[in-house]
Amino acid sequence: MKVKIHREGTNILVILFFMLAVINALAWLFIRPEVISIVFTALSAVLYLLVLNFFRSPRRNFTGNRERVVVSSVDGTVVALERVYEPEVLKCETIQLSVFMSVLNVHANWFPVDGTVELVRHHAGRFMAAYLPKSSTENERSTVLIRTLCGRRVLVRQIAGAVARRIVTYAEPGEEANIEDHLGFIKFGSRVDIYLPLDTETFVNIGDKTIGGVTEVARLAPLKAQPSK
Repeated sequence: MKVKIHREGTNILVILFFMLAVINALAWLFIRPEVISIVFTALSAVLYLLVLNFFRSPRRNFTGNRERVVVSSVDGTVVALERVYEPEVLKCETIQLSVFMSVLNVHANWFPVDGTVELVRHHAGRFMAAYLPKSSTENERSTVLIRTLCGRRVLVRQIAGAVARRIVTYAEPGEEANIEDHLGFIKFGSRVDIYLPLDTETFVNIGDKTIGGVTEVARLAPLKAQPSK
C-alpha cells in the first residue's frame, strides 16, 4: 500500500512549513530561556506531523470479488445503518450507511462501486457536527449518483461538518467510477453517506471501523428483470 501526500494538502503543507520555520527562528533568536524555544519547536513539529498525517493519500488496490460489491468510501466509523427515505435525488426508501471520519483518518474519498457517474450536485447548507443525523440533509454537501455495472443506482453524499467546511468532488457526470479511484476529498473531519437499494446485503454494523476503497460494506442484489407487457 503506497502512501503519498494528497494534492489538496500540498499548498497548505508548504505554507505551514515556512510559517512555522519563521516563527521558530524568531523564537530562538529573541525568547529566553531557551527551554521555551525548545518546547515551542517540539509543539510545532507535532502540529506539522498531524497536518501531514491528515493529508496522506494511500494508493489502495481492492483484491476481493468486485461483482456487485460496495466498499466503504472512507476511513472511519460506521455511525448509521438504517432504512430511510432519500428525498433529494432517489426519492424512495433506501438503506443509508454512514461513516464518520475523525481528524486522524485519511480524508480521501473513494468511489464505493464500479459504474458510471450519472449526476453530481452541490447543496448549500449548515455546518452542524457531522455525526448528527440531521447533517445528512441540512449540512453543506455534495451528492454523486452512480449507475453500477449491474444496473443498480447507488448514491454517495459527502457531508461537511462543524470543522470540515471544504468539500472537493472530482466526479463528473458521464465518467467511469472505479472503486480504486478517488471520488473527492473532505478537509478536516466529516462523514460520507451511501444510499443503497433496500434488497442490498450489508456486512457492517454501527461502530465498525472501515477502510476506504478496501472494506466490503455491502453487496447489491442482481437487478430484477422487468416483466414483458
